[in-house]
Amino acid sequence: MNIEIITIGDELLIGQVVDTNSAWMSKQMSEAGFDVTYITSIKDRKEAIYTAIEDGFQRADILLLTGGNGPTKDDITKITLCQYFNQELVFDPQVLKNIEALFKARGVELNELTRNQAFVPNKSTVIQNKVGTAPILWFEKEGKVLISMPGVPFEMRWAMTEEVIPRLTKQFQTKQFLKQVFYTEGISESALAIHLNNFEEALPTNFELAYLPGGGVIRLRLSVKGVEHTKEIEKQAKQLKDLLGNYLLAESDDSLQQILGNQLKESGLTISVAESCTGGYIAHLLTNIAGSSAYFKGGVVSYANSAKMNLLNVNKHTLDTHGAVSKQVVEEMAQGSIEAFGTACAISVSGVAGPDGGTEEKPVGTVWICTICKDKMVSKRYTFGKSRENNKRRSAVMAMVQMLRCME
Repeated sequence: MNIEIITIGDELLIGQVVDTNSAWMSKQMSEAGFDVTYITSIKDRKEAIYTAIEDGFQRADILLLTGGNGPTKDDITKITLCQYFNQELVFDPQVLKNIEALFKARGVELNELTRNQAFVPNKSTVIQNKVGTAPILWFEKEGKVLISMPGVPFEMRWAMTEEVIPRLTKQFQTKQFLKQVFYTEGISESALAIHLNNFEEALPTNFELAYLPGGGVIRLRLSVKGVEHTKEIEKQAKQLKDLLGNYLLAESDDSLQQILGNQLKESGLTISVAESCTGGYIAHLLTNIAGSSAYFKGGVVSYANSAKMNLLNVNKHTLDTHGAVSKQVVEEMAQGSIEAFGTACAISVSGVAGPDGGTEEKPVGTVWICTICKDKMVSKRYTFGKSRENNKRRSAVMAMVQMLRCME
């Protein structure tokens, strides 16, 4: 079954808000056995929504809409859906009851605009939104389905997980999406493709190998649809794993921070961080994982040299002699982090994030990373690029990669 995702909102088209909904929805639907063939973003305009629905139904069997379902005047999705499906808005007391319960739990007074959320298209299937005020609306026409959901990411994710995907998989026959994901590092995408060329050429029909580079690592996704291919994908995955050899970092579809967290938890190890150029980004990534308090004990953002000395006991002579971006300093930062938090492992980072501040010896993008795991210390110099944002992201990714290698 083909799916088109339609995200609605002027804020998406002017770059004020990043559309994270589409990526998340695509991943969930693919894993449920559906094919996402189009993703469309449109303005909060009746004509744009109407046209997008008409065009979408020409291309897909299922349309998933997010956005435009709020209580304000610019939220016109519900009105447009009434027009398209030739329905009218009627008051639904059950929706109001749901809204009142939410407002009571939040200690907020219900106003007239929010009360209007209880008006729904009279022939649609209404699904109560247990985490927000806008209900999920389900329409069917000539064997095709349109589902309208809130644009707020956590509300949409609840709707998809708890209601939409279970209902769609029950209504439509789909083939299970099988996949094996491998993280690789230490090789470029083009070199990896050349290395795996013969393997790709010999893949059985309907098997796919996708390259997903980002932040200095490359994820390889081997996939096929249908449980009948279970044994074959296991066979192909083993061949791929053997071919990757030392380039293989991890076999998992989890995020890098989740993989590192799992390794720490399984090993009974704790970790702390000392960050300069990344400004706390590594700590942010690690603590995004539920249960990270079991292994993550804390971090220091030692941006200034004074912070490196006062909080991490970095020697002033070391800073004066070698500079803040150096092997010697990151090693003292990592050791200082271990002393401060009493951990078995530590990551420290110091670099020239840019876009200025570099020298001939240490140009913008120069980053030193130190990782310590028990008695093992690894320090490496990296040279990234000119983009400050990219340098921070690459530094965080490579710090986690280096930590995983350090734990081997």
